[in-house]
Amino acid sequence: MMAESVERKALVEIRVCEEHGKYESKGVMWLRGLKRVIWSGCPVCSECERLAEEAELKEREARQRQAGIEAKLSVAGVPARFRSKSFESFKADTEAMRHALNKAAEFAASFSSHRLAGTTLVLSGQPGTGKSHLALAILQTVLSNGGTGLYANVLDAIRMVRETWRRHSNHSEADILKTLGGVDLLVLDEIGVQYGTDAEQVTVFDILNRRYRDMLPTILLTNLDRAGLKTYLGERAFDRLRETSVWVSFDWESFRPKARL
Repeated sequence: MMAESVERKALVEIRVCEEHGKYESKGVMWLRGLKRVIWSGCPVCSECERLAEEAELKEREARQRQAGIEAKLSVAGVPARFRSKSFESFKADTEAMRHALNKAAEFAASFSSHRLAGTTLVLSGQPGTGKSHLALAILQTVLSNGGTGLYANVLDAIRMVRETWRRHSNHSEADILKTLGGVDLLVLDEIGVQYGTDAEQVTVFDILNRRYRDMLPTILLTNLDRAGLKTYLGERAFDRLRETSVWVSFDWESFRPKARL
């Protein structure tokens, strides 16, 4: 049996989109017994729909990647207390505070450049000075733009690795180190408040070295000065840090109200 022949004829007419105005609509006439014309819609509307669908797909894929990472490590990307923190809510009352805010905001705004350079941002200062606030504002910006990231204090990161040593662990040490070393942005808090054992130093070095090797940005939060951080991390890790880091000092008093006894 012979296939039915179909003849197509191209047509053009000017139509008007209520939102974008006049456009050239192209129609295709199908001649198959009955005449039927299929007209193209507004090209701007079509492109907007395509971009919206593409953005939605990327966002869904990013959420799935982030959920997979967090499920593997059993940690939240952003602690509940800090989910409302933003650059706008950071109260910068002094020149030093404004400098810290500007550095953090620039890091978030230019993250694609820092992602290529593998920049390490070190926020150094006493507890309660806003280091976590700005670090997590950066992290939330990265996550909202489709990137992957994690926040963890160093003790938690070390504990995650040690959990893999159990006989029936679902993940290997290599799995956890690969994940910590592979997210777009890793925020490590409380650098230097641990015991500083050789085993801790080896784990922290492994995480930082993986990120240094693969040129992935890291944010380190610490109460230590440069000399103290060098002692805690060790010469090899600090040498890599010195090559790629931007150091921001939070040298003001704690924002947290003093406890009333």
